[in-house]
Amino acid sequence: MPADQRPIAIALMGPTASGKTALALEWAQRLGGEIVSVDSALVYRGLDIGAAKPTADEQAQVPHHLIDLRDPWQPYSAAEFAVDARRALDDIHARGRMPILAGGTGLYFHALLHGLSPMPEADPATRARIEAEAGERGWAALHAELAAIDPQAAMRIHATDAQRIQRALEVYRLSGRTISQWRLESIAAPRLPYRVLKLVLAPGDRAVLHERIALRFDAMLAGGFLDEVRQLRAVPELRDHPRPLDLPALRAVGYRQAWEHLEGACDAAAFRDRGIYATRQLAKRQLTWLRGELDARWFDPQHERAALEAALALFVGTGR
Repeated sequence: MPADQRPIAIALMGPTASGKTALALEWAQRLGGEIVSVDSALVYRGLDIGAAKPTADEQAQVPHHLIDLRDPWQPYSAAEFAVDARRALDDIHARGRMPILAGGTGLYFHALLHGLSPMPEADPATRARIEAEAGERGWAALHAELAAIDPQAAMRIHATDAQRIQRALEVYRLSGRTISQWRLESIAAPRLPYRVLKLVLAPGDRAVLHERIALRFDAMLAGGFLDEVRQLRAVPELRDHPRPLDLPALRAVGYRQAWEHLEGACDAAAFRDRGIYATRQLAKRQLTWLRGELDARWFDPQHERAALEAALALFVGTGR
């Protein structure tokens, strides 16, 4: 059987606070690599501290791609990410460098690695009807409706994620088929012409991940996270937006909770608890998605570092 001649790339996947950014930086420096961010918060300018964006010093050490592409009030889709990421991979490979995909946004990884099926385009009239229903019945009721027609999507989508609930119901009402059915068809999408080593960083003990999440959230607070959100609230496009918390950028974990705290919805202690809880819930959803990536290899970065390095060495050796 002939050897696989496709160029290689590394994908460092995992839940938030699992150490992906630090390892990607270390490996990129060692392998002559460049990092492609796979994070839906890092595409937005101004989301720095709360999004754990690589610092200016880290970005100076290793080239980073797909960071600071949009202002927080501007849209950016998974389909756009797939196009931009493919272009970045090709450019990195053309320079003789090693592409390292690093992040935790499952939909972005899916769009790049597996493709997106051609779902129905957004329909303003249908969306308006769904929003009107949400105003009357609440998004929890619409989430329950989604669970009845598409249990798989309802498990992936949080009951407070208005935008994704709306999109899933919109797709079903326009086509008569669930969004999960549409996504199954993406298996037939054109294959990414890269051989990708998928590595999942995930502490074996969930308590360790929870501790890392709490420590990082406290470090963000100490680093000025609330001041960052105050600055965002002062930006005219966000200050004057009728529903700023519906924007994808401000649904990033921690930002919604900080925004509501600054509006007086809760005190500092409750805000911290809510922020940490929301981050834990994000990690849980990320782990659920990652279990569906059947060809990914899982490692506890704290206790299986030697095995992780061995997997990298074997893969890089076969690609050269």
